[in-house]
This record gives sequence, structure tokens and C-alpha cells, in this order.
Amino acid sequence: MNLSFYDLSVWILPLLIAITFHEAAHAFVADRLGDNTAAQLGRVSFNPIKHIEPFGTVILPAMLLFAHSPFLFGYAKPVPVNFRKLNNPRLDMVWVALAGPVTNILLALVAALALHALPLAPAGSAQWIFDNLKNTLLINAVLAVFNMMPIPPLDGGRVAVGLLPRPLALPLARLEPYGMLILIGLLILLPLAGSQFGLNLDVISAILRTLTGYVIQAVLFLTGNA
Repeated sequence: MNLSFYDLSVWILPLLIAITFHEAAHAFVADRLGDNTAAQLGRVSFNPIKHIEPFGTVILPAMLLFAHSPFLFGYAKPVPVNFRKLNNPRLDMVWVALAGPVTNILLALVAALALHALPLAPAGSAQWIFDNLKNTLLINAVLAVFNMMPIPPLDGGRVAVGLLPRPLALPLARLEPYGMLILIGLLILLPLAGSQFGLNLDVISAILRTLTGYVIQAVLFLTGNA
């Protein structure tokens, strides 16, 4: 797959904005709710360098892209949260976790609203601006949906741990050290194994793509683009 400079120019900025705002939102809400761990490390910041994790943000997505993986994913440098320092640890953990995906939905809404201003853009740059806005909408929808999977350490997993009764929350919380391995198994290894036997086991990524499509349709509808 050959990526041109133009391709990079319309993907990198939306990706950096989506990741940076997502992680900064976690850090900001944690700080407001009593845990200043991330704030002391400078993570309440819109500087993308503070949040980029070289392997998860750059190398892994690139590897999956060139391998024609059925679903692309990656991750940023996790925002450290000391849940014991939060004012109400179980409930506040939910708010801290939700801050990232909610911020991504807000960014998607802003991008969709900005589409209405395209007629005001100079003719020579209108296509480039459109592609950036389109990719901003797509990337933020994907990040919001992907991160709400109920598997720790994803945000959806931490929301589930905070809301479920303790007998269910504790076993789920114990999965956190193995969360990324579970995701790799579900999204990459399982579909590859199925393809060896002529089976379509790409179920999880198919669900994620469908949900992402619904989110994009909802955003376009709410912003008058549908």
C-alpha cells in the first residue's frame, strides 16, 4: 500500500487531535475529581508528544495497515490514575473513563458542523479541508466505539467495573493486565485462524464497524448533514 504525502497530511492531524484530546480529557477529569497524578506529570495538556506511545500510536497501527488487518487499532500512552485518590473511587472511575470517548464524540460533532463552512474555504484548499474533517469524524467515531468495548483497560471495561456489582466487577477488573492480549486475539488472531478453515470469525470487528457506522450516521443527522 503506497501512502502519498497528501494521504499522510489528511490523516496525521485528525489522529493526533483525537488521541491528544482523548487522553487530556481523562487527565483533566481525574484532576477535577481529586487525583492530580496525571496533572503532576503534565498530562493535562494538548501537546501530542505528552500522549504518544511510539509502539501503540505509530508502529502497531502501521503494521496492521500494511498487513491488511480486518480492523485497525492502536493506543496512546495511558493516563495514570490513582483511583484511591478520587473523591468517590468507584463512581469517579466511571466519569474518568467516559471522559475520553465523550470527548471523541464532541470532536466528531465539531468536525461535522465545520462541514457547513466548507463553501467559505478557498477553492484550492477545500478538498484538503474536507478530507481532514471527514477523517476527523471517522477517527473519533472509531476511537469512541473501540474504547467503549467492555474489556479493561479500555474505557468501557473501566466503566463496567465501576457500575457492575462487586461479584462481577472484581473478576472483570482482574482481566486488565491481559486486556491487550485479549483484544489482539479477538480482532486479529481469531479471524486469521478462522480464515485457515474457511470460516468467518471476524465477528467483533464486524460489530465495531457496524456500531461506528451508526455513530457516524447519528452525528451527521444531529449536525444537519444527513
